Amino acid sequence: MRAVINLDENFKPFGKEFTELEYQKFSFPSGCEPHIKIIEKNWMIGSNEVIITTRIKSSEDLMILLLVTDALKRLGFTYIKLFIPYLPFARQDRVMVVGEPLSIKVLANIINSQEYSKVAVYDVHSEVSLALINNCDPVSNHNIVKQILADKKDYYIVSPDAGAYKKIFKAAQFVGYTDAIVLCNKIRDVKTGQILNMTCDVNDLHGKDVYIIDDICDGGGTFIGLADKLKENNAGNVNLIVSHGIFSKGIEALHNIDHIYTTDSFQDLEPNDKLTQIKLEFK
Repeated sequence: MRAVINLDENFKPFGKEFTELEYQKFSFPSGCEPHIKIIEKNWMIGSNEVIITTRIKSSEDLMILLLVTDALKRLGFTYIKLFIPYLPFARQDRVMVVGEPLSIKVLANIINSQEYSKVAVYDVHSEVSLALINNCDPVSNHNIVKQILADKKDYYIVSPDAGAYKKIFKAAQFVGYTDAIVLCNKIRDVKTGQILNMTCDVNDLHGKDVYIIDDICDGGGTFIGLADKLKENNAGNVNLIVSHGIFSKGIEALHNIDHIYTTDSFQDLEPNDKLTQIKLEFK
């Protein structure tokens, strides 16, 4: 029997063919000590395979993950797969200045210490993460991109920078896109991190709709500047396909993006005329 335990009750990406483990979760009066108890069932006897799903948005979420992993091992589960759709700290994959930590390595060491049979991540930001996490199983965004673009005609796919181009090229191949991929780039002030200018390698987009594809939207500053540049170069509607919608400044901050497509990898969002959220679902 295949089992799954969903540590975020609103995030259940695996289908009905998986038996969902029940648990109780609470914090001790100190407020800094979360606790979890898996409710044992007779069918668990002899079972050895389970998937843990979690959306980690705090240190408490990470601690709950470690506690439930220990509890599962004590119940006799020996094949434990972890699914973290949005991998925290993947953007902190290098030490930029003296005195900073290599954050992704710190998280990877914690995950590796649990000796998971597999660690699945969705459209991870940095390949450094894949190298640091043992038994890492990357899941691409290809199926979601194909779903979004299935009924679209005569459009351009846009890479927001050179670093994203390789991944976007593979996604474009998967969906059968045959036109040119529009390559954009940003020039930053290295001291402040502020974007000084945006460039685009196609000067006239002939009024076609464009679809920017990327993995993460946090505050959205890059996409705001990029949308301005694309419309300056005669784009039609500017759309954003982003795997992990953090939107720390709110959807409304992306005022010049005509439509946003994202998944529920990080959080649940209220759909509206400007936003389409697609649930991650696996069998």
